[in-house]
Amino acid sequence: MTWILIAVAALMFGLYNVFIKLSSDHIHAVLGAVVLQFVAAFMGLAWLLYLMATQSTSPNFTGRGITIAALAGVAIGLVEILTFVVYGRGLPVAVGNPLIIGGSLLVTTGVGVLLLREALSPLQLGAIGLIALGIGVFAWDAARTA
Repeated sequence: MTWILIAVAALMFGLYNVFIKLSSDHIHAVLGAVVLQFVAAFMGLAWLLYLMATQSTSPNFTGRGITIAALAGVAIGLVEILTFVVYGRGLPVAVGNPLIIGGSLLVTTGVGVLLLREALSPLQLGAIGLIALGIGVFAWDAARTA
C-alpha cells in the first residue's frame, strides 16, 4: 500500500509542476502561488474536517509540530513563486522539473544523513551519487544549449 501512495504522490507532484508551467504565461507568479496555496489549504481543511467527523478523534499536535509545519509552508510557498517565475521566463518543464526536484533530493538526502543521522547503505549512497552526477550533466547541458 505504501508504494501505491508513493506512486500517486509522485504523479501528483509531477502534475503540480506541469500545471504551474501551463499557467505561468497566464497569471502573475505570486497570484498563481496564492491561488495554488488557497486551493491546497481548502482541500486539506476539507479532508481534516472529514476525518474529524468520521473518526470521532481530534488531530494530535504539538507547538513544535505546528512551527515546523509552518516553516515547511514558507519553504513551499517560496518554491511555488520561484517555479512560476522560472517557467514564466520560458524554462521548459522538462528541464526545470528535473533540476528542481533533483536538487531538492540532494538537499533532503544531505539533511537526512548529516543532520537527522539517518543511515543509508553504500548502494543507496552510490545511487544518490549517480543522481547528483545526472543532475550535474543535465544542468550543464541545459546551460550550454540555453
